Amino acid sequence: MIDIQILRDNPDLVRQKSNDKQVDVDTDKILSLDSSYRELLQQTEHLRAKRNEISAQMKNGQPNQELIDQSKLIKIELNDREELLNKSEVELQDLLRKIPNISLDSVPVGQTELQNVLTRFVGTKPEFGFAPKTHWEIAELHDLFDKERAAKVAGSRFVYLKGGLVRLQFAIVQYVMETLGNEEILQSIITKNNLKIQPKAFTPILPPAMLKTEPYVASARLNASDVTYKLEGDDLWLNASAEHTLCTMYWNETLPNQDLPIRYIGYGTSFRREAGTYGKDTEGIIRLHQFDKLEMEVFSDAESGLGEHKLLIAIQEYFMQALNIPYNFIQKCTADIGKPNASGVDLDAWFPGQNRFIETHTADYMTDYQARDLKIRTKVDGESKFVHTNDATAFALSRILAAIMENYQNGDGSINIPVVLQKYLEGRQTL
Repeated sequence: MIDIQILRDNPDLVRQKSNDKQVDVDTDKILSLDSSYRELLQQTEHLRAKRNEISAQMKNGQPNQELIDQSKLIKIELNDREELLNKSEVELQDLLRKIPNISLDSVPVGQTELQNVLTRFVGTKPEFGFAPKTHWEIAELHDLFDKERAAKVAGSRFVYLKGGLVRLQFAIVQYVMETLGNEEILQSIITKNNLKIQPKAFTPILPPAMLKTEPYVASARLNASDVTYKLEGDDLWLNASAEHTLCTMYWNETLPNQDLPIRYIGYGTSFRREAGTYGKDTEGIIRLHQFDKLEMEVFSDAESGLGEHKLLIAIQEYFMQALNIPYNFIQKCTADIGKPNASGVDLDAWFPGQNRFIETHTADYMTDYQARDLKIRTKVDGESKFVHTNDATAFALSRILAAIMENYQNGDGSINIPVVLQKYLEGRQTL
């Protein structure tokens, strides 16, 4: 959630930035409730001090009936004020959670995703001496995945990946883990992009696939209506993306400042209901209820938060250029970056078999918005401060597999293996 002091100091800014994200915020109501809460807090603290004063008098001398009566009255009044205070705090927190993060000034204002800004195209579209096939047509030729049998046992939008495609997926995993663990490569990316941050390696991590309601709500990522699966009978949700159980990892903790930045590369299976996407991307493996993902997550101090965001984007571009897959660089507008985001960037890969670009990467910068509700802090010169969080796709594996299949296809339906992945497949050049 946002810092309420920003709302107190500049309600017009909060109102405008919320409108930019298509969110109507009643700032007057929230400020009125905040004023009432602070008054109740002051009254409660006064009563607690009075109670402690009377308790001290009773301990230091012979209790008299007047002090006993005062103590009883204060206890009744204090219980009443504390109950009102707790109720007011819950209501205030709920309203604050509805305020989206304040977008950076560099984020374009837009009312729909159609107003996202295409910043640049990178790469060269492959040329074929034949009509390129879609990845599902290629898969059918070589029996690389089976959606029909998956639908039989699990329903639509599930898949059995098979054979060489599975080996290719784990080659990508090895490549990413090796790259992000190499500080020399990270330093070269940092230098190339003129960033002033550390070349600290990413730690590989396998996060849980389930998450309790309280931290999920605090992460501002729970979307119960359209996206997230709830486990019936349990206070657990299936995470809709690997970063959801990564950003919540240090819930209610204070991180040593000397440990920052903490960088993770997580590998996990994600689950999405995909409600509202009926008829969209039903072929192939672009939009599934279950998919594997390599996700980068960073906890940093405020000073390096934006630099970490730029680093994650630079890493995404490094990976796409290493795979030689052409892509569009998209600066997402205010309506599309999401509630907790201060900034967001997409990379959309070229899919020649479908003659279109499809999103394969997202990078999200949350400033201290997530950390404030998750209560993840650090200490700087003895002062407690909230950390900044970033997450970004290394690879959504089903999508990048599909992109490789379409961009590296041959006329006979075979698939060339990107050079950087060949050493993880015993030097094989084709799939």
